Amino acid sequence: MVFNFYNRLTSRQQSIYRQSDDIKYLTLKDVKRLHDESTALETLLLEEDVAQIQIVCQTIADDIVSQIKSPRLKVQVLSVRPSDDWGELHGLYLPEEDGKPATIQVWMRTAKNKKVVAFKSFLRTLLHELCHHLDYEHFGFPETFHTEGFYSRESSLFKQIRL
Repeated sequence: MVFNFYNRLTSRQQSIYRQSDDIKYLTLKDVKRLHDESTALETLLLEEDVAQIQIVCQTIADDIVSQIKSPRLKVQVLSVRPSDDWGELHGLYLPEEDGKPATIQVWMRTAKNKKVVAFKSFLRTLLHELCHHLDYEHFGFPETFHTEGFYSRESSLFKQIRL
């Protein structure tokens, strides 16, 4: 399935988009540790322990990229989401640049009320940004798009970790 903006892409970008859309799943071999880590993350969010949340998020990311055999990346857990008239930024993927490792940034508090984000939303944001990393580093796409396949891959990771 393609979204409306697809028609504004170059033919090269459309090809990347279709390739991404065709990949629906990411299969993990060992999910027990990831399940345990995600359960710990749920508790830590309630306790608002930023340092431990960052450690657990890094562990989750490390475990997934290790199982998928992709390069490691850095995870940063930040406080209040940036916002503007366009809305709130939940997460951000920064590709490797000038020798600096790729980085995922996730924010743990809403912009308006500064409340801790709901666990499922927070974990899905982490996995969403990790999927951008995998698009570049595992699948070798020169660009990453929000295709139906992209969202399916994100959901496949979430279901494996939480079931």
